[in-house]
Amino acid sequence: MRRGILRLCPFFLVPVLSYLPWRSIVENCFTWFLERTGRCILPNDPDSPESLPSEGAGSPESFSGEGVGSPESLPIQGVGSPEPLPCEGVGSPESLPIQGVGSPESLPSGGVGSPESLPSGAVELRVHRSARSYDVEDTDEYYCEYDSTWEDPPNKETSRQKSQHEWVHQYTGWLQESHRFNRFKSAAKDMQKYRHDYPEHRSNLYFGGQQQDDMPNLQFYREQIPSSPDGVFIEDYHNNWKWQYLKLERVHSYIQWLFPLQEPGMNNQAKELTKKEIEAFLQDETAKKRLVKSYKLMLDFYGIQLSNDTTGEVRRANNWHKRFDNLDRNTHNNLRITRILKCLGTLGFPHYQAPLVRFFLEETLVKGKLYNVKESVLNYFIFAVIDKQERRDLVEYAYKHYEPKHEFVWCPKKIQMTFSNGE
Repeated sequence: MRRGILRLCPFFLVPVLSYLPWRSIVENCFTWFLERTGRCILPNDPDSPESLPSEGAGSPESFSGEGVGSPESLPIQGVGSPEPLPCEGVGSPESLPIQGVGSPESLPSGGVGSPESLPSGAVELRVHRSARSYDVEDTDEYYCEYDSTWEDPPNKETSRQKSQHEWVHQYTGWLQESHRFNRFKSAAKDMQKYRHDYPEHRSNLYFGGQQQDDMPNLQFYREQIPSSPDGVFIEDYHNNWKWQYLKLERVHSYIQWLFPLQEPGMNNQAKELTKKEIEAFLQDETAKKRLVKSYKLMLDFYGIQLSNDTTGEVRRANNWHKRFDNLDRNTHNNLRITRILKCLGTLGFPHYQAPLVRFFLEETLVKGKLYNVKESVLNYFIFAVIDKQERRDLVEYAYKHYEPKHEFVWCPKKIQMTFSNGE
C-alpha cells in the first residue's frame, strides 16, 4: 500500500509544482543572494550602500552632470558601447567641457529661449521650477541610469558613491523591467550621447575618415558643393523638391545632408559634423537661414507648418490629413524626425525642439492620431530636447495625457506621484 502511494506521488507533485510562481521565487532568491554577497564583499567600504550619507546614492547630489549635445541617434540610432555608461555621458564630470558646442550654456545670453529673452515673471517661474530637487533613488521601479532629466548638478563627494552603489541595482533590476521600459533604456543611452555632445569624439582628430578641418556639410550649405550621391545643391532641394512628396519619401540619401549630425547615418557618402564645423556653422547666418528652409521643407512633407520663425511654434498644415497618413504608414520617418531634432539642437536652433515635440505629443496622446509615431515621440523625440526644464515639462505633459497610467515608463515612479499630486 505504502509503495503504491509513493509511486503515485510524482503524478500529484508535478502539476502542483508547475503552478508555483517559480520566476518570482528565483528573482527574490537572486536579489537576496546579491545583497548578502555585497555586504560580505564591501562591509567596511565607505562607498557601500550601508555607509552612504543621508542623501543616498540616488540623490541628485550623487549624479554626474548633464552635458550637451544631441542625439536620438538611434542612430540612425543606437550607436553605443554595450558597457553601461555613467549616468550622463562617457567619462567623469571633470572630463566634460564647461561650455560645449551646442550646449545650453553656449547659447548667447540674450538668445531666443534664454532667461534674458523672457518676461520677468517667466524668468522667476523658470528659476523656481528648475531649482527643485527631485532626489530620485536608483531603486525606483523606472529609474534609468542613462536619463539625466531628473538629476541636479553633481556633488564631487557623492558622485563616486553612485557608481559603487549601482552594481546591485543593475544586476537585480533587469529581472523586473518591462519590455517597454527596456526599449526606453536603449533609446535613453543613445540620446544621452547626443545631449552630451558625443564625448567619445572630443579627443579624436578624425571622424569617419575626415579631418577636423574638413567642412563638407558647411560647404554644402554655402552652395559650394552638391550632396552625394544625388548631386543636388542646397537651393535645388529648397526650390525643386518642395511638394515632391513621392521623391522625399523614396529617396533616402538626402536627409543626412540636410540635417547633418556628429554620427553616421544610412548614407555612407555623407560626412559627420566635426566640432570645428559646428563652430563655423553657428557663425554663418546664411547657412543657418538655409537650415530653417530645410526644416520647413520637411515639416511640409509631414503636414506641419512653422507658424512662428522666432519661437519655433508649429501647427497642422492644410494638407495634414494625407501627410499624416503617409507618416503613420512609413515609420522610417520617425528616425528622420529624430535626426532633425538633434540637428536643430546642434546647429543653433535648440528652441525649435520643444514646440515640435509638444505638437507630436498632442497629436498622439490627446487627439489620438499618428499611432505608429507615439512610441518614438516618448522614447526619442522628448529626450532629444537639450533644455532640461523643457524636457521635464514635456514628460509631465505626456504623463498627464497618457493612458493607462500604470504603463507609463518614461520617468521614475516618484516623479509620477509628484505629477499626480499636482506638485
